Amino acid sequence: MIFTFSHNNFNVLDLEKSLKFYKEALGLEETRRKNAPDGSFILAFLSDGTTPHKLELTWLRDRKERYNLGDNETHLAFTASDYKAAHELHKKMGCICYENEAMGIYFIEDPDGYWLEILPTRE
Repeated sequence: MIFTFSHNNFNVLDLEKSLKFYKEALGLEETRRKNAPDGSFILAFLSDGTTPHKLELTWLRDRKERYNLGDNETHLAFTASDYKAAHELHKKMGCICYENEAMGIYFIEDPDGYWLEILPTRE
């Protein structure tokens, strides 16, 4: 039996704001959307256009308060083909929330408080 990664899910309060952030910050594009027949939720699947892995953003109509992310130790990691340019973009966007220069990595924060690790390509 073989298991392969399919997707990760983040719940979001403002789907359009999140879609804009993920497009601008990481170049992710929406590839599929599922709307609940009663309007109670929307699932938007984002792709990097390279790997089969997707990020599912879930919007719930009745949710008004921020999600409790605990200590925010769970995160997704992205490898940047041009780490310096990525860092400059994220600095300009004001979304860098933590840097570890000794390890050569940093994290950005999305509109809902999820952390996303940015790594350079390593050889």
